[in-house]
Amino acid sequence: MTASARTIGLLVGIPALFFLAFFLFPMFVVAIASLTDSRGSLTLANYTRILLDQYHWDVLWVTFRIGVLTTVACVLIGYPLAWYLVRIVNWAPWRRVCVILLIVPLFTSNIVRSFGWMVLLGRNGLVNDSFQAMGLIERPVRFLGSELGIVIGLVYILLPFIVLAVGNAVADVDPSLEQASADLGARPATTFWTVTFPLCLPGLMAGAVMVFMLAVSAYVTPALLSGGRITVFSMLIFQQYSSVFDFNYGGALSITMLVLTLALVAVAGRIGTTRGA
Repeated sequence: MTASARTIGLLVGIPALFFLAFFLFPMFVVAIASLTDSRGSLTLANYTRILLDQYHWDVLWVTFRIGVLTTVACVLIGYPLAWYLVRIVNWAPWRRVCVILLIVPLFTSNIVRSFGWMVLLGRNGLVNDSFQAMGLIERPVRFLGSELGIVIGLVYILLPFIVLAVGNAVADVDPSLEQASADLGARPATTFWTVTFPLCLPGLMAGAVMVFMLAVSAYVTPALLSGGRITVFSMLIFQQYSSVFDFNYGGALSITMLVLTLALVAVAGRIGTTRGA
């Protein structure tokens, strides 16, 4: 075996072993546990318990609703921001400052950021005090313990993923295509919707998928900002593993969440591919 072949083998083999040991094997263990009972016998009782209980469907609905709202909010805020950074900002130092400000929060723990939002969104927090000082509200709005508070916290945490994905997609669009559309008499809005946006759609969908999967699987932010009033599926899974110690039922919850999330992502990817074509 040549030195180049050994190098390639190491470059491919080490990540593959890492992926096998820390992702595939744990997922296999969780899947096996979900199909067995406390005595180790094969059973589908854990999945039957989930699928036939309306409470689990209600929690799933809340979880996916928060995920969709977070994704939509990130897209509506992130796309214009990415457009501004790529197409409007011409001074490179200012663009670098904006990018640094965008990604710096990613280096901060989600726990710290969630506690920060608890202070800002509290009954006597900065947000309510500012709204009352401007005369927008007469009494404090209850952000904590509501889906709105959870969505605000998740949008703040996950917004960079959309901006970076869309920013790369916008940067890859050839300006000559837009110029050709304008030369043919198309208005700027028409050029955007018929030329620019379809070319950016793959990047937008990639960012949206990342945001959605991270939003529906988030635990810290919903747990802290909900104040125990709202339960998402990740909280149910955590309870089974950390409090109840029912690893079989917790595994079934985990696999159910994984399968449903991947199914929704596949549908969204299919829609994005169809529209992009």
